[in-house]
Amino acid sequence: MDGTARRRRVMFLGLRGIPGVQGGVEKHVELLGVELAQRGWEVEVVGRSRYLPHAGPITWKGVKVSPLWAPRRMALEALVHTCLGVLRAGVTRPDIVHIHAVGPALMVPLARLLGLRVVVTHHGYDYDREKWGGLARRMLKLGERLGMRLSHGRIAISNEVARTMAGRYGRPVAFIPNGVAVSHDGSGDAILAEFGIQPKRYALLAARFVPEKRQLDLIRAFAKTAPGYQLVLAGGAEFETAYSREVVELATSVPGVVLTGFQRDARLASLFANAALFVLPSSHEGMPIALLEAMGFGLPVLASDIVPNRELHLAEEDYVPLGDIETLARKMGERLAAPLPEAESKALAARIAATYSWSGIAQKTHELYGALLGR
Repeated sequence: MDGTARRRRVMFLGLRGIPGVQGGVEKHVELLGVELAQRGWEVEVVGRSRYLPHAGPITWKGVKVSPLWAPRRMALEALVHTCLGVLRAGVTRPDIVHIHAVGPALMVPLARLLGLRVVVTHHGYDYDREKWGGLARRMLKLGERLGMRLSHGRIAISNEVARTMAGRYGRPVAFIPNGVAVSHDGSGDAILAEFGIQPKRYALLAARFVPEKRQLDLIRAFAKTAPGYQLVLAGGAEFETAYSREVVELATSVPGVVLTGFQRDARLASLFANAALFVLPSSHEGMPIALLEAMGFGLPVLASDIVPNRELHLAEEDYVPLGDIETLARKMGERLAAPLPEAESKALAARIAATYSWSGIAQKTHELYGALLGR
């Protein structure tokens, strides 16, 4: 952008907030927002008050973070918050309102009615998540339809979703993937001693405690592996559910399973950097950012053979049939017992850094915004 021109403004909606808030969409917006600010955009992230530590707006790495109330009910939180955010945008008039995920996209008609220019990012088929009932699934599918048909610009974080949406709704959908940002300076390594974690002697999963992440499958598979290793589950539940309680109960009954709770920044980087293996047995993903981060740290990985994981083009032996606990246990044992050679680890990290840089992703987003605004 010309430094003498008025700075263009973008408002991000549809997420819990930043920085360091648990969730793939949250990580995506956190890293994308910083990159866009460096390209001259005035970036505002409207977050949900209860996830943010501050009562009023702050500026973080050049990004304005504004708290806004939302009801503390899983089925209403995102929708009501996005509605309030769109109304706020109707007053503040950003150049772009960028809504993330198909549920919040239910508010695209309201944004259009207010004369706002809207971009929607499709982060995956949220209506396939196991936690939703019939009515919620129908509403999420409606959000997808409205977002893809009525927004001015459409983005999907996976090629498969982009192709499917373009075919289903007859609108162009840009493929702009998730990215990775890997950094480890050792400042968070105290977390290992804090939880009694042995470096390079554990498998890791970093994810929220929700049914589609399949922590129960992973714990059951780990219980069948050779002793002497650990399984570290970094994450937690936003709302306590029967599933999250079952994960904690099962984890505490299996020797070697370590629950660290949600971790961020240097402490999370230390868990990645010191792991021997990353495992993602999930039944649903948009584009698996935690899996990309693990590969960015040079870790060997195992992943369920669902389409979003397949799009990363791992070696065939890195995939496990969804829900196949016996195969997962066998492969976990084999990988833990045979660490990846250092040269292969460095080559993997370099490939991921080159392919999934946030700088390139932000540039594509910047160009899409520019095209919508006529410059």
